[in-house]
Amino acid sequence: MAENNEKLFDQFPGVSYEEWRAKVEADLKGADFNKKLVWRTNEGFDVQPIYRAEDIADFKTTGTLPGEFPYVRGTRDNNDWLTRQDIVAADASEANAVALDVLTKGVTSLGFRVENADEVAVVLKGIDLAKVEVNISCCVCKAHDVARALVDCIKAAGAENTFRGAIDYNPLRKQLVKGKEGVDVAALTAAAKEMLDIVAPVAGLRCLNVESLLLGNGGAYIYQELGYALSWGAAWMTALTDAGVAADEVAKRIKFNMCVSSNFFMELAKFRAARMLWAEIVEQYGADKAAAKMMVCAKTSRFNQTIYDAHVNLLRSQTETMSAALAGVDSIVTTPFDEPYKTPDAFSERIARNQQFLLKEESHLDKVIDPAGGSYYVETLTVNIAKEAWKLFIATEEEGGFFALAGEGKVQAAVNESCKKRHTDVARRKEILLGTNQYPNINEMAAGKIEKKDGCCCGGEKGENALCMKRAATDFEALRLATEAAANRPKVFMLTIGNLAMRLARAQFSTNFFGCAGYEIIDNLGFDTVQEGVDAALAKGADIVVLCSSDDEYATLAPEAFKYLDGRAEFVVAGAPACTEELKAAGIENFVHVRCNVLDTLKQFNEKLLK
Repeated sequence: MAENNEKLFDQFPGVSYEEWRAKVEADLKGADFNKKLVWRTNEGFDVQPIYRAEDIADFKTTGTLPGEFPYVRGTRDNNDWLTRQDIVAADASEANAVALDVLTKGVTSLGFRVENADEVAVVLKGIDLAKVEVNISCCVCKAHDVARALVDCIKAAGAENTFRGAIDYNPLRKQLVKGKEGVDVAALTAAAKEMLDIVAPVAGLRCLNVESLLLGNGGAYIYQELGYALSWGAAWMTALTDAGVAADEVAKRIKFNMCVSSNFFMELAKFRAARMLWAEIVEQYGADKAAAKMMVCAKTSRFNQTIYDAHVNLLRSQTETMSAALAGVDSIVTTPFDEPYKTPDAFSERIARNQQFLLKEESHLDKVIDPAGGSYYVETLTVNIAKEAWKLFIATEEEGGFFALAGEGKVQAAVNESCKKRHTDVARRKEILLGTNQYPNINEMAAGKIEKKDGCCCGGEKGENALCMKRAATDFEALRLATEAAANRPKVFMLTIGNLAMRLARAQFSTNFFGCAGYEIIDNLGFDTVQEGVDAALAKGADIVVLCSSDDEYATLAPEAFKYLDGRAEFVVAGAPACTEELKAAGIENFVHVRCNVLDTLKQFNEKLLK
């Protein structure tokens, strides 16, 4: 058989963007291209429906390899990230026992919370400090003593040159989360310089925490978390280099603890942009390129976790973990699915570990470095996120830097404004929380499983300049918990009539709508008359009767049903028909449709029905 070297793609002519665009606009039949197909992100830029090679032709980000400055493609020559578990235990001895156990189950990085320096040796007993990354957090007022104790343990193990880990020293945590204290930069700098002296014997011990995780869990948008994280890191660099510390030494002691949310590609691009921008920043301080490598621990978001339908948290945290893994971070903490309502147990912690092992052992994501590199879409997102984060970074620096703005509460105010906007978007279902504001498990009861209330890491009352830290689902959860606590669970009856397709679609929509409050839903196949439907609803003890039909039929069916019901239950029309004003003139007040604020509407029904 003769050899055939004909290339398949040679048989097809090239298609220009203009030709593709013309075909798409023709298929849209007059609809606006930008409104239908272009996505305006919360980060301040547009995402197009298609990207081509020419879109990234001039990007400088595509010209380097993994491990090469400015590290957009990674700081290492491998993608074997550390699987970290933060140990939760009643005391130091129990924490040690848990740690030794999980180290036999694949964990390669540990996080401990200690109350005082004496506990450090206890939690680390039997742990090989030359092989296992160790991260310790504590009250900031005890951090120096804890650091001394950790250094002593490392020296005793002979691991000064091989140890990897961190003291999560963040003197801004209380200011950000509690908002009660201003930032004394001189005192902060002196304390940080003392910390650097303490850890100096251990090259791999990082001690300057950039905890933008707090901002992400506080509801910050992606560009905000990144922009403020960069400014926070630069604040450490400026304060300590001005105090006489070498730029290399400062940069090598900074660790970024960052949040990762469910916006899959945007989060992946965020970490790529973060490494690139941080490398450029550190270089400006005169540090060498090795010191400019960003060390990042990514922790899956708490902001989007839910109490109801909590196993959906596994889906969210899995995509988040995957984003961080593909982005090439150094270590990952996967938040257990039950964290919002209880102290995670052995089962949920095991599942959280296995979520990372699945990506390593089954998907082999640790075997490929920056697999997203070269993707027209991801490269474009990386550059655009970098641009927006850089704008915020510059603005923050021009106003005095991160320490100053955090002390004045401006960082917290900006993040809280985003948090407020996101809560509004959740209330209007512009931001979806599956199982909470969309497709809820209607019959689930959650009050009995809640063992703890949402709180913050610092305890006590919050001041004016504090991050909100309220999960996106909390308002809907309060709504459903109120329904659970009521003497009688409201019943919602779907009065389906008329056009088959429209009544089914609107009954489904209304089921999801009222299910978000935990109401009992009574659906039906359909009725021949509104009188028959109303009678059936009253026989079932309905508190709300939802008329589900077509817009054309509402003009006659809605007034007829409303009059016959005669106030014996709340009457609702599903949809926003053209005859809405006429129906309102007839006394009909309640309409549910896609433009409704679901949360506010359901709160109003709760006020009427939960007595």
